[in-house]
This record gives sequence, C-alpha cells and structure tokens, in this order.
Amino acid sequence: MSEKQETSNTEPTDKVGGRYAHYVLFVLVIVYFFNFVDRQILSILAEDIKADLGITDAQMGFLYGTVFAVFYAVFGIPLARFADVWNRKSLISGGLVFWSMMTALSGTARSFTSLALYRVGVGVGEASASPAAFSMLSDYYPPNRRATVIAIYSSGVYLGSGIGLFLGGWILDTWATAFPVDPPWGLKGWQVAFMAVGLPGVLMAAWVRTLREPIRGLSEGLRTAKHPAPFRLLGSELASVIPPLNLISIVQSKASLRTNVLAAVMIAIVAYLLILITGSIAQWIATGIGVYVTFSWVQTLRQRDPATFAMIFKSKSLIYTLIAFPTISFVGYGIGFWTAPLLIRAHGASVLEVGLYIGLGAAAGGFLSVTCGGYIADWLKQRYASGRLILGYFAIIGTIPLALWLIYTESLYAAFWINFFLMIPSACWPSVPASTANDLVMPRMRAVAGAYYILVNTFIGLALGPYVIGQLSDLFATGGMDEASALQSGMACSMFIFIASLFCLYKAQRHLPADEATRLKRAEALGETVEQVG
Repeated sequence: MSEKQETSNTEPTDKVGGRYAHYVLFVLVIVYFFNFVDRQILSILAEDIKADLGITDAQMGFLYGTVFAVFYAVFGIPLARFADVWNRKSLISGGLVFWSMMTALSGTARSFTSLALYRVGVGVGEASASPAAFSMLSDYYPPNRRATVIAIYSSGVYLGSGIGLFLGGWILDTWATAFPVDPPWGLKGWQVAFMAVGLPGVLMAAWVRTLREPIRGLSEGLRTAKHPAPFRLLGSELASVIPPLNLISIVQSKASLRTNVLAAVMIAIVAYLLILITGSIAQWIATGIGVYVTFSWVQTLRQRDPATFAMIFKSKSLIYTLIAFPTISFVGYGIGFWTAPLLIRAHGASVLEVGLYIGLGAAAGGFLSVTCGGYIADWLKQRYASGRLILGYFAIIGTIPLALWLIYTESLYAAFWINFFLMIPSACWPSVPASTANDLVMPRMRAVAGAYYILVNTFIGLALGPYVIGQLSDLFATGGMDEASALQSGMACSMFIFIASLFCLYKAQRHLPADEATRLKRAEALGETVEQVG
C-alpha cells in the first residue's frame, strides 16, 4: 500500500510533543475517566440492584462483565478500523455521547433484562474511545515516551473507577437519607446514581470535538495515505461482526465458509456444555457469540488486509503479550469489582464508607501506580529490548499476598489501607501491552492492534473475571458457606490464572527483541511501502 502524507478535514498539528499534545492528553484522560465512572459504578450499586431486581452474584458478574464486555470487544474491532482511516476525535466524541446516554438510561431499568440491554449500549459506545485515543497519542508523542503517555491516559481507569465508587456510595446514601420512603417518581438510589454520572458525559463530548486531529504517522517520520472511502470501510467492518451479515463478508472476502460454519458449530457445542455445567444460559450464549464474531473477523481480516493480519497474528511476542496481560487483568477486574460487595458483607460496612475509602484509595493508588509504571516501563525499555514486560512479573508477585490479605483481613480499616497498597502492583502495567502493540505494527495498523488487545483483555479480564468469581461464590454458597466466606473463596481462587500469565510473559520476552528489530523488514516483505521522512 502506498503511503503518502495524510490530509485532514480538520486543522492538523504537525508538532510531536509540546504543550498542545499535553492538552490533548489531559482531555483524553478525562474521557477515559468518564468511561470508567460509567462502568465501575455498578460495583458499589451491586447490593442494592441485587435486592431490587432479585438477581444472583453470577448475574451481577454477567451485568458488569460479560454483557458489557462482549459488545465492547466485538464493536471495538470495526470502530478501531474506522479510527485508522477517519477523524479520531470525532469518533471519540460521538461514542462519548452514546455511552453517556445509555448509562443515564440504565437508571430507568426495571428488570434484569432492561438493565442488560442498556449495558450493551454502554459497551458499544465505550468501544469507540481507547483504540482511537491510543492511535492519536502515538502520533502526538515520540515512541520513546509511548508507555509513559499511555500510562497517563490509563490513569483515567483508576480515577474513574475509584471516584465512581465514591460517587455511587455518596448518591445512594444521600438519596436514602433524603427520601427514606416514597422517593420522587419511584426512583431508587441506584437508578439516580446512573443518571447523575451519565448525563455530564454529553457535555464532555462537545469539548472533545474541539481537539485538533494529528497527522497520522508523524511521530515516527512515516507517511500514511488517506483512505478514499472510510465510511464504506466502516460498513464492511460492521457487516463482518454482525451475524448473519458476517457470512456475506466471509463469501465476499473469499474466506472459507466451511471453516466458519465448523467453527460456529464447535463454539456452540462448547457453550452448550458450559451452560449444562454452570446453568448460566445468558453468560455462555453471549460469550459464544463474541468468540464466534471474533473468529469471523480474523478470517476476513486475513483476506482483506493480509499485511495487518500477519503483523499482528504472526508476531509471537505480540500474541503472548496480548494473552499474558489479560490474564493478569482477569484478577484485577474480578477482585476490583467484588471488593466493595465483600466489605459490605463481611464487615457490615456502609456503602458510603466503602465508596469513600475504597473508591478514593483505589483512585489515588491506581493513579500513582499507573503513571509511575509507564515511566519505569520506558526506562526499562531503553536498557532491555523486552524491559517493559518486567512490570508483568512485578504485578503478579506483588498482587498475590496483598490481595489475599485484603480478602481475609478481619479489620475493615486495614482493608481500606491494603486496598490502596494493592493498587501499586496491580495497576502498574496497563501501558505495557498497548505500547508494545504499537511498537510492533505500522502506524496505519495501530488502532486495530490496540483494539485486538482490548478485545482479548475484555473477554478474558472483564467478561470472565467478575463472572467466574461470582459463579464460584454461588457454588461455595450452595455448598454451605455464608455469603461473605463464599465470596472470599471465589476471589482467592481466581489467582490460579497467574500460572498462565507467567508462562506467556516468559515466551513474550524470548521473542520480542527479534520481532521488534525486524518490524519494518517484515512490513516491506508483506507489501507495505515504508517511506520515511527526513
């Protein structure tokens, strides 16, 4: 593919780094903050929602994780492809409006089904943000600062998650105090909380629209051609992930329809067996659909864009990296979601206490850890080709003892402090997989590589982590444990997945130096025209 200077319908900026780049980073951190406030607030509202809608721990894990994650991951792929060819700030702004409205509408939910449908909408909207943001920031900053910048952007995860817990707890307590009986319009506190955190995002979207779009590839001195028909590409990408339209895409791209159908049958069989084992119909139908759609997309990508397919899926270091960190995320998402309900059950804590101390502790600890982690990752990268991956080992070794202490401590106030210190190892690594993915592909492929990482991270970490812990909790409770002990056991058992994390980190470290050193050579061999500037 010929690579020429991209032009834009918006005013471009041709400076790498500098004050305006910092301003863009600041705005995108706030976007990510809204992303995770809207996502994480469900944790502090969980006990009230369970009581009001009459649902189980496994169903709460499904609402927080699976139903959100599947659609977030699946729609992240076509939206990432769109981000690689269209105006990224407009895509982020539009997605912010949509997911904010869906969050606010969650406050109108009167059943498990309606709340699940709104969570689908939140997932689809939020899928627009991070791949486009990763791509923009990679153009605004040079490669040697990439992990630091992505780490600062990722701090929005912990600020949003922590403050979301605080806001949720505060709103629940304030609403219950003001209206102990007969609340206005019959709204419960958890419904008001959804509305209160959702609506401000609509105003934030207007701010995002004022940003300037950076020139694609500028930070590496590479020229990138402007796509002639971005909306046609979006249409074809959406068709590739929406059954049964994906079958048309399979045929048009000349991929194997037989292979696709065989994969669908195998996925359906596995999903059916898991339904028989767990009794969770919605969980495994949703997960099965997500896995099938992902398989279909990869099939068509191989035919439609073989260079992007090969740069991602034939890089052993990238594949191992994109498995290692999502398995770490499995524990992070799972324990992060269930900590607030555990403290309420085991210690009789109020939602206001938990929201304040766990929320703000997580925000402070997570912000400190992820930003320092990004700086350390870049420092290690300058000394060792695979230096960034060292943070993965630190995350695992540091998380295990602190997480077990948090789960089993008999002191509520000790739990508040342990939660803060737990964030130091558990939140240090998010910049590593995204920056590694950007280092191993060409500029026009960054958003797709980022989206694929988010897809795997979302399926393994978000779709399975909270659900598996909830399912284990229900299982232990059925065996005779009280609710608090059952949840403690489920959270502790989740950390066995770290065995897979350690194996994948080791394999990624072995292959990364060679894969990175041969990036441009491999791209040229795949037909990419590598035109360097200056």
